[in-house]
Amino acid sequence: MPTLPLTPDQLLTTTRSVRKRLDLTRDVPIDLVRECLEVALQAPSGSNRQGWHWMVITDENSRRVIGNYYRQAVASYLKSSGSAATLFADDQERNAVQRRVGDSVAYLGEHMGEVPVLVIPCVRAPRLSAGSQAGLWGSLLPAAWSYMLAARARGLGTAWTTLHLRHETEISELLGIPTDIRQGALIPTAYYTGDTFRPAPRQPLDDVLHINSW
Repeated sequence: MPTLPLTPDQLLTTTRSVRKRLDLTRDVPIDLVRECLEVALQAPSGSNRQGWHWMVITDENSRRVIGNYYRQAVASYLKSSGSAATLFADDQERNAVQRRVGDSVAYLGEHMGEVPVLVIPCVRAPRLSAGSQAGLWGSLLPAAWSYMLAARARGLGTAWTTLHLRHETEISELLGIPTDIRQGALIPTAYYTGDTFRPAPRQPLDDVLHINSW
Protein backbone atom coordinates (compact mmCIF):
# COMPACT_ATOMS: atom_id res chain seq x y z
CA MET A 1 0.00 0.00 0.00
CA PRO A 2 1.29 3.53 -0.76
CA THR A 3 2.45 5.38 2.33
CA LEU A 4 1.44 8.88 3.40
CA PRO A 5 3.66 11.76 2.18
CA LEU A 6 5.40 12.31 5.53
CA THR A 7 9.00 13.35 6.07
CA PRO A 8 10.92 11.33 8.67
CA ASP A 9 10.52 14.14 11.22
CA GLN A 10 6.79 14.41 10.52
CA LEU A 11 6.38 10.66 10.96
CA LEU A 12 8.30 10.64 14.23
CA THR A 13 6.53 13.65 15.72
CA THR A 14 2.96 12.82 14.70
CA THR A 15 2.79 9.14 15.61
CA ARG A 16 0.45 9.58 18.57
CA SER A 17 -1.36 7.20 20.90
CA VAL A 18 -4.73 6.73 19.25
CA ARG A 19 -7.52 5.65 21.58
CA LYS A 20 -10.81 7.49 21.08
CA ARG A 21 -10.17 7.95 17.36
CA LEU A 22 -9.70 4.27 16.53
CA ASP A 23 -12.29 3.27 13.93
CA LEU A 24 -13.95 0.25 15.50
CA THR A 25 -16.23 -0.36 12.50
CA ARG A 26 -13.70 -0.76 9.69
CA ASP A 27 -11.79 -3.97 9.03
CA VAL A 28 -8.01 -3.81 8.64
CA PRO A 29 -6.60 -6.05 5.88
CA ILE A 30 -4.17 -8.62 7.28
CA ASP A 31 -1.82 -7.91 4.37
CA LEU A 32 -1.52 -4.33 5.60
CA VAL A 33 -0.57 -5.56 9.08
CA ARG A 34 1.99 -7.87 7.49
CA GLU A 35 3.51 -4.90 5.63
CA CYS A 36 3.97 -3.09 8.94
CA LEU A 37 5.52 -6.15 10.55
CA GLU A 38 7.95 -6.58 7.65
CA VAL A 39 9.18 -3.07 8.49
CA ALA A 40 9.34 -3.95 12.18
CA LEU A 41 11.63 -6.90 11.48
CA GLN A 42 14.30 -4.49 10.25
CA ALA A 43 14.76 -3.09 13.78
CA PRO A 44 17.94 -3.89 15.74
CA SER A 45 18.11 -6.66 18.30
CA GLY A 46 20.81 -7.67 20.77
CA SER A 47 23.49 -9.86 19.13
CA ASN A 48 21.15 -9.98 16.12
CA ARG A 49 19.22 -12.76 17.87
CA GLN A 50 15.87 -11.66 16.43
CA GLY A 51 14.14 -13.48 19.25
CA TRP A 52 10.86 -11.67 18.70
CA HIS A 53 7.49 -13.20 17.88
CA TRP A 54 4.31 -11.40 16.91
CA MET A 55 0.80 -12.38 17.94
CA VAL A 56 -1.81 -10.84 15.63
CA ILE A 57 -5.33 -11.33 16.94
CA THR A 58 -8.30 -10.79 14.65
CA ASP A 59 -10.58 -13.52 16.02
CA GLU A 60 -13.62 -11.84 17.54
CA ASN A 61 -13.90 -14.11 20.57
CA SER A 62 -10.21 -13.83 21.46
CA ARG A 63 -10.35 -10.04 21.11
CA ARG A 64 -13.37 -9.94 23.39
CA VAL A 65 -11.66 -12.03 26.09
CA ILE A 66 -8.49 -9.94 25.91
CA GLY A 67 -10.65 -6.82 26.03
CA ASN A 68 -12.29 -8.05 29.22
CA TYR A 69 -8.91 -8.59 30.87
CA TYR A 70 -7.78 -5.18 29.68
CA ARG A 71 -10.94 -3.54 31.06
CA GLN A 72 -10.25 -5.02 34.49
CA ALA A 73 -6.65 -3.83 34.43
CA VAL A 74 -7.66 -0.31 33.35
CA ALA A 75 -10.22 -0.08 36.15
CA SER A 76 -7.54 -0.90 38.72
CA TYR A 77 -5.05 1.47 37.10
CA LEU A 78 -7.45 4.42 37.06
CA LYS A 79 -8.02 4.01 40.82
CA SER A 80 -4.28 3.98 41.55
CA SER A 81 -2.05 6.88 42.54
CA GLY A 82 -0.08 6.41 39.33
CA SER A 83 -3.03 7.00 37.03
CA ALA A 84 -2.32 9.50 34.26
CA ALA A 85 -5.35 11.54 35.32
CA THR A 86 -3.89 12.25 38.79
CA LEU A 87 -0.42 13.38 37.73
CA PHE A 88 0.82 16.98 38.02
CA ALA A 89 -2.09 18.04 40.22
CA ASP A 90 -0.20 21.20 41.21
CA ASP A 91 0.11 22.33 37.57
CA GLN A 92 -3.34 23.32 36.32
CA GLU A 93 -2.45 23.44 32.64
CA ARG A 94 -0.55 20.17 32.60
CA ASN A 95 -3.09 18.40 34.80
CA ALA A 96 -5.83 19.32 32.32
CA VAL A 97 -3.88 17.41 29.66
CA GLN A 98 -3.44 14.48 32.04
CA ARG A 99 -7.15 14.34 32.74
CA ARG A 100 -7.82 14.10 29.01
CA VAL A 101 -5.29 11.28 28.78
CA GLY A 102 -7.00 9.49 31.66
CA ASP A 103 -10.34 9.89 29.93
CA SER A 104 -9.00 8.38 26.71
CA VAL A 105 -7.41 5.50 28.67
CA ALA A 106 -10.81 4.79 30.22
CA TYR A 107 -12.42 4.83 26.76
CA LEU A 108 -9.93 2.34 25.35
CA GLY A 109 -10.46 0.19 28.44
CA GLU A 110 -14.11 -0.13 27.49
CA HIS A 111 -13.47 -0.74 23.79
CA MET A 112 -10.19 -2.67 23.45
CA GLY A 113 -12.07 -5.84 22.61
CA GLU A 114 -13.78 -4.09 19.68
CA VAL A 115 -10.56 -2.99 17.97
CA PRO A 116 -10.28 -4.99 14.71
CA VAL A 117 -6.63 -6.00 15.15
CA LEU A 118 -4.64 -6.51 18.34
CA VAL A 119 -0.89 -6.98 18.04
CA ILE A 120 1.19 -8.42 20.89
CA PRO A 121 4.96 -8.23 20.37
CA CYS A 122 6.68 -11.04 22.27
CA VAL A 123 10.23 -12.13 22.97
CA ARG A 124 11.75 -15.46 23.93
CA ALA A 125 12.94 -15.21 27.54
CA PRO A 126 13.55 -18.53 29.32
CA ARG A 127 14.76 -16.58 32.37
CA LEU A 128 14.26 -13.01 33.55
CA SER A 129 17.04 -11.54 35.66
CA ALA A 130 17.72 -7.99 36.79
CA GLY A 131 20.90 -7.65 34.78
CA SER A 132 19.35 -8.75 31.50
CA GLN A 133 16.20 -6.62 31.41
CA ALA A 134 17.57 -3.73 29.36
CA GLY A 135 19.06 -6.02 26.72
CA LEU A 136 15.98 -8.22 26.57
CA TRP A 137 13.39 -5.49 26.11
CA GLY A 138 15.78 -3.42 24.04
CA SER A 139 15.69 -6.29 21.57
CA LEU A 140 11.90 -6.04 21.22
CA LEU A 141 10.62 -2.54 21.89
CA PRO A 142 12.41 -0.80 18.98
CA ALA A 143 10.74 -3.28 16.63
CA ALA A 144 7.35 -2.64 18.23
CA TRP A 145 7.82 1.11 17.79
CA SER A 146 8.85 0.52 14.17
CA TYR A 147 5.57 -1.36 13.71
CA MET A 148 3.66 1.64 15.06
CA LEU A 149 5.55 4.05 12.79
CA ALA A 150 4.88 1.84 9.77
CA ALA A 151 1.20 1.72 10.70
CA ARG A 152 1.05 5.52 10.96
CA ALA A 153 2.65 5.83 7.52
CA ARG A 154 -0.13 3.62 6.12
CA GLY A 155 -3.04 5.51 7.65
CA LEU A 156 -3.48 3.32 10.72
CA GLY A 157 -3.70 4.38 14.35
CA THR A 158 -2.08 2.53 17.23
CA ALA A 159 -1.46 2.96 20.96
CA TRP A 160 1.27 1.59 23.19
CA THR A 161 -0.39 -0.26 26.08
CA THR A 162 0.92 -2.69 28.69
CA LEU A 163 -1.84 -2.91 31.33
CA HIS A 164 -2.92 -6.30 29.96
CA LEU A 165 0.30 -7.72 31.43
CA ARG A 166 -1.47 -7.92 34.77
CA HIS A 167 -3.16 -10.90 33.12
CA GLU A 168 -0.23 -12.09 31.02
CA THR A 169 -0.53 -15.72 32.16
CA GLU A 170 -4.23 -15.93 31.34
CA ILE A 171 -3.76 -14.29 27.94
CA SER A 172 -0.83 -16.58 27.12
CA GLU A 173 -3.02 -19.58 27.92
CA LEU A 174 -5.83 -18.17 25.77
CA LEU A 175 -3.52 -17.71 22.78
CA GLY A 176 -1.34 -20.81 23.29
CA ILE A 177 1.82 -18.75 23.86
CA PRO A 178 4.65 -20.99 25.19
CA THR A 179 5.82 -20.45 28.76
CA ASP A 180 9.28 -19.22 27.69
CA ILE A 181 7.75 -16.41 25.58
CA ARG A 182 7.04 -13.09 27.29
CA GLN A 183 4.66 -10.44 26.05
CA GLY A 184 6.00 -6.89 25.73
CA ALA A 185 2.94 -4.80 24.86
CA LEU A 186 -0.58 -4.83 23.48
CA ILE A 187 -0.96 -2.60 20.41
CA PRO A 188 -4.51 -1.93 19.19
CA THR A 189 -4.45 -1.31 15.45
CA ALA A 190 -7.21 0.28 13.38
CA TYR A 191 -7.92 2.97 10.87
CA TYR A 192 -8.51 6.28 12.62
CA THR A 193 -11.24 8.87 12.39
CA GLY A 194 -10.51 12.52 11.63
CA ASP A 195 -7.89 13.99 9.36
CA THR A 196 -4.40 13.87 10.84
CA PHE A 197 -2.20 14.41 13.90
CA ARG A 198 0.17 17.10 15.10
CA PRO A 199 3.14 17.14 17.49
CA ALA A 200 2.19 17.06 21.17
CA PRO A 201 3.31 19.59 23.79
CA ARG A 202 6.49 18.44 25.50
CA GLN A 203 8.87 19.72 28.16
CA PRO A 204 11.56 22.06 26.81
CA LEU A 205 14.66 20.11 25.84
CA ASP A 206 16.90 22.16 28.14
CA ASP A 207 14.82 21.06 31.15
CA VAL A 208 15.83 17.44 30.60
CA LEU A 209 19.17 17.70 28.80
CA HIS A 210 22.44 16.93 30.61
CA ILE A 211 25.77 17.24 28.79
CA ASN A 212 28.83 15.64 30.38
CA SER A 213 27.36 15.86 33.92
CA TRP A 214 23.93 16.05 35.56
